[in-house]
Amino acid sequence: MGQAFARMKFSILALMAAVLAVASPQMAIAQDAAQDGVVAEQSAATADAETGPVEPGGYTPLEPTEGKGMPTSYYDDPLKSMTFQDQYTKDGEYALFMHDWILMPVITAISIFVLGLLLYVGFRFNRRANPVPSKTTHNTLIEVVWTIVPVIILVIIAVPSITLLARQYETPPADAITIKAVGYQWYWGYEYPDHDVEVISNMLDEDAAAANGEYHQLAVDNRMVVPVGVPLRIQTTAADVIHAFAVPSLWFKQDAVPGRLNERMLVIEEPGVYYGQCSELCGALHGFMPIAVEAVPMEDFEAWVLSEGGTIPSDEDEVSAEAADTDAPPADEAAEEPAA
Repeated sequence: MGQAFARMKFSILALMAAVLAVASPQMAIAQDAAQDGVVAEQSAATADAETGPVEPGGYTPLEPTEGKGMPTSYYDDPLKSMTFQDQYTKDGEYALFMHDWILMPVITAISIFVLGLLLYVGFRFNRRANPVPSKTTHNTLIEVVWTIVPVIILVIIAVPSITLLARQYETPPADAITIKAVGYQWYWGYEYPDHDVEVISNMLDEDAAAANGEYHQLAVDNRMVVPVGVPLRIQTTAADVIHAFAVPSLWFKQDAVPGRLNERMLVIEEPGVYYGQCSELCGALHGFMPIAVEAVPMEDFEAWVLSEGGTIPSDEDEVSAEAADTDAPPADEAAEEPAA
């Protein structure tokens, strides 16, 4: 019995030795390959550190400016965090002026006036100060005053309000650059029909956002790059449910509705990165589809278009398109022509 057990043990040891003899060269090859991969990665990292990342087409993304086009933390500036962001469009500047110099003073004055009246009536006409109540039924002068004065105040407020509404619905010119923002659950897609470009924009995770020097839940992998100082035709729609394209510092908010194309003009005054969010409750990840608009000079915008594989429309193309639209017969006339 003991000899049989010894022979079995010897056979197992011999088999293990044979397996190790065959596997050792393969393990050595794998180890060498892994070491070569680590060396290659270290070399690539060293090269990137020395030369820096190179964007295709010579385009370098714009770095965000702290406090510009983004919300302000309460701990950094308590007062600024409770009001509107600084505005970088003409409509936004007008709306901010209306809020700060028309609505706030008027509302504050009316509130103080009404509070004063309530306090005066409470102290002057309470039971102790006025044991015999007055039986006055009306006062013509007071009734005329409290009718006319509110009407005048409302008319004063209506003038800038209607002006702002009209400016926000101004039609984009024919040469405006068209950008179509499509809302998905839960990310944004940007289409540039004039330049044959389409990008998908997803939120970056916390580590990637920090590596870019941006805040989490604001940073995205692909921004909506636009030229500064020129009219933009922003069109919004959605592929699934209702979303809303909103950038507070540009005074821009427009619903994205499935099966419907909304349109509004936007002109950004300064280069910068402007952040927004989907502002229509659209599902479980509604809070994780941020918007980042990168406004750059026209030459940088064209460099970005080329880096994305797009095309730059020439003046000849635009003239040809306009001529084709002019020369084309109306639909009614074309329908009336007899068939050959």
